[in-house]
Amino acid sequence: MDIVRTEAYSLIIMKKIQSSILVVDDQDEVLLAAKLILKRSFEHVFTLNDPKKILNFISEHQIEVLLLDMNFRVGYEDGKEGIYRFQEVKEHFPHVKIILMTSYAQIERAVEGIKLGAIDYMMKPWDNEKLLENVKQAVQQFRRAQRNPKEVKSSFYEGVSEKIKETFRIAKRVAITDANVLVLGENGTGKYVLAEYIHQQSERKNGPFVHVDLGSLHENLFESELFGYAKGAFTDAKQDKPGRFEAANGGTIFLDEIGNVPLHLQTKLLQVIQSKKSIRLGEAKLRDLDVRIITATNKNLSKAVEQQEFREDLFYRINTISLEIPALRERPEDLEGMIHYFLTEYAEKYQTQVPSLEPFLLEKLQQYNWPGNIRELQNRIERAVIMTDQEPIGLNALGISDSMLIQFENKDSTLSNLEKTKIEQTLIKFQGNISRTAEELGLTRQALYRKLEKYQIQTK
Repeated sequence: MDIVRTEAYSLIIMKKIQSSILVVDDQDEVLLAAKLILKRSFEHVFTLNDPKKILNFISEHQIEVLLLDMNFRVGYEDGKEGIYRFQEVKEHFPHVKIILMTSYAQIERAVEGIKLGAIDYMMKPWDNEKLLENVKQAVQQFRRAQRNPKEVKSSFYEGVSEKIKETFRIAKRVAITDANVLVLGENGTGKYVLAEYIHQQSERKNGPFVHVDLGSLHENLFESELFGYAKGAFTDAKQDKPGRFEAANGGTIFLDEIGNVPLHLQTKLLQVIQSKKSIRLGEAKLRDLDVRIITATNKNLSKAVEQQEFREDLFYRINTISLEIPALRERPEDLEGMIHYFLTEYAEKYQTQVPSLEPFLLEKLQQYNWPGNIRELQNRIERAVIMTDQEPIGLNALGISDSMLIQFENKDSTLSNLEKTKIEQTLIKFQGNISRTAEELGLTRQALYRKLEKYQIQTK
């Protein structure tokens, strides 16, 4: 009996997945519980209670999956540090699959993390089997990506509308200079994409491109993260650490959401941008910086200056050149191209065929306001690709209802008239051939006949 048990136990051990998992949380009891559960299925399970050590640990242990808590300090339960650490990992190790761990109160932050690229989030306290299953799926995603590396392709769809083409034309001219650039636009319009484009078109393209989301950076971490610190500068400063400005030397630093920087911290930022020198916390030594500075915001900084919420001298320092990205609703001619770009991208990601679209879907989507802009479109397309099973994508698959569409007063712009016009144009194209017209429109012959009768369209 003992021999049987021993053999069974050996088989269980042999079945462990040869993968490296890292769990990061400030509570030792959470780390212990996670390790005990995950060791059932994974050979290498590591834990950390200090988020500052994540990057070095991932580099040293070739981590495949990271389970990351959203909060690390008592009294700061807004999840901002978790998002900041998440983005830091994604920037340095984009291949690592990240699962966020959160409580009920931080679900909104966790969802934000999903939109930024986390593959899932777990509620604490978690269900043990669900935890194991989620980590297994994350490992599978990591392995698939390693086996099937995609060809390098454009990381964005520029568009054909005159507004966006003019923005990129100016950006290309500006890129060859070292002028400070301020990128303006609503959330989700692609400010990061434009900043990276400027970097890639510049002579600094072989240098680092460092993205700092100032909106998610807690003000207590502002100076230490941006400018670095010396060993002993504060309690947890065990060793010297360069800041993000130093990390961007020879390249570009992109300060996103600069409009969210509190007024009392803007002075320090102005000094560094103006002098191109920084001082680490706990030091008196000035360090020279060779960086291109690009900033971005969705706020009206001119108005903020008038209301004394943003320093005027900082505004003029970052605003040598300003570029504005139009909202998606202002560039409707780009909608079709973007939809097909994202359909292709997510079909590749989820190993499925590129789905087709229901007839007249594009016309309907022209009447949606897209409050979340390109980011919203991207998320809705990804959802549709995941949820659609060999069926054409329609409004329902995108999570959009008819009531969400703009109701035009002009009768010539109603969906019915758009549909009628499309049918008439397709009939003309195929010289009245019902079969070919129905096939082109994605309808059955019977459905087409009903619409011909509905709109009183005469055929030959």
